Amino acid sequence: MSNFVEQSEMIRQETPERPPVRDNLERRVFRATAVVLATLAGAYVLWLLVDLLLLLFACALVSLIFLTISNAIRRRTHLPFAVALGITVFGLLGIIVGAFAFFGTTLQGEFAELGNRLPAAWSNVQARLQGSRIGALVLERAQGLAPSGQTLVNAATTALAAVGGAVSGLTIVLIGGLYLAAQPTLYATGLLRMIPTRAQGQAAETLDAIAVSLKNWLKGQALGMVFVGIATGFGLWLVGVPAAWAIGLIAGLAEFVPYLGILVAGIPAIVLGFGQGTDTGLWTIAVLIAVQQIQGNLVMPLLQNKMVDLPPAVTIFGIIAAGILFGVAGVLLATPLTIVVLVLVRRLYLEEDKHEVLASGDAPPAPPPPLNVP
Repeated sequence: MSNFVEQSEMIRQETPERPPVRDNLERRVFRATAVVLATLAGAYVLWLLVDLLLLLFACALVSLIFLTISNAIRRRTHLPFAVALGITVFGLLGIIVGAFAFFGTTLQGEFAELGNRLPAAWSNVQARLQGSRIGALVLERAQGLAPSGQTLVNAATTALAAVGGAVSGLTIVLIGGLYLAAQPTLYATGLLRMIPTRAQGQAAETLDAIAVSLKNWLKGQALGMVFVGIATGFGLWLVGVPAAWAIGLIAGLAEFVPYLGILVAGIPAIVLGFGQGTDTGLWTIAVLIAVQQIQGNLVMPLLQNKMVDLPPAVTIFGIIAAGILFGVAGVLLATPLTIVVLVLVRRLYLEEDKHEVLASGDAPPAPPPPLNVP
């Protein structure tokens, strides 16, 4: 597979040199004005198309996942690219569908049991509160704050619409990622041809740095997700929490957004844990805290050589900023977007070399310094 630098060199060789154009003050003023107006108009159009751009970025991430696995298969089996890509796509789909099919029955049974236990638990709480004057006052105020039936119907309708939009968006991302992965050279060449010839070399190196950084981050994040899923499921299973492995699966998938996996899995885990008893609930909290501490202080530092070194503060504020600007999609893509921004800053503003940006074992080796021959 050709990288961006190789494609840039091929385009440069194919593009004929243009004769120099005589410049003057009027031409420079006109050009500067046109550039400013075009930049403002382009920024406005990009802001209007931000949802489409996020969708395209998600497709690029999925294609990067497909390409990374496909290239690994090709290196070991020497299969054609199309065959390796097909094995990758169907293998990943099989793993995801099989996991949900295996855990789906357990999840359904546990949530049904939780639904059956909640009314009895709420009745018990009501009976205890009615036994005191303060408790009765709290119940009276709580009933006044309870949402109406129409409010619940509207909330349910909104939730169903959001689920439908998420499913359709995921389908588009998978299909778009597959198309990008099937012909990466075509799209890489087309992207570079949109850049002025004199800037194609630097742009190609920057795009290569972004691709390698995202690939390394995906590798490290995948290992972190596996650890969170297995450790959470095993720990909850040891303390006797129902549907422990199902909760571990949810925690592992949600860990794609850093620090979100434990938070998402913590709510059902703690509810089910205290449903089994106070001791089980306390042990559940201890397991979740232990997994989070081990993952943040031991596992991820060991994986830093396989991913971009993102300080925790940068990651957290990047997630908050992306959530404010772009909503839920921004939160899901916040970390890879932060990586792209950091690479652009280091390459274009700090003017660091590509090999300085790629502090990873997977980065290509830096070229040797020139020899000073007298």
